[in-house]
Amino acid sequence: MNPDPLRPLDDPEHPVLTMSQAAELLGVQAAFLRSLDSAGVLAPHRSGGGHRRYSRSQLELAARVRGLLDDGHPLASAQLIVGLQDDLADARADVTEARDQRDAARRELDDPTG
Repeated sequence: MNPDPLRPLDDPEHPVLTMSQAAELLGVQAAFLRSLDSAGVLAPHRSGGGHRRYSRSQLELAARVRGLLDDGHPLASAQLIVGLQDDLADARADVTEARDQRDAARRELDDPTG
């Protein structure tokens, strides 16, 4: 038996929300979520009956795209902007990790006790 049956709810990738729940949380119509699915922005999980199920990370992405659309960007531009923002965040994390590794290596070299 699973010691914590609610643990999957902590996983941002776990698809738990129905389309109506997701739309309500985002303050959008279900048609908006369907349009993101059709455009390939989101790929919601499908239940055995074919119903869409959304994860927290998918809702975060949908909210980001919605904000850009509200700012007047077309969908294709919003997709590109979100992708570039994610790439930039990844690059910044890589730089931080590389700096930390460099600093650790320098400390090892500077430590005479080795």
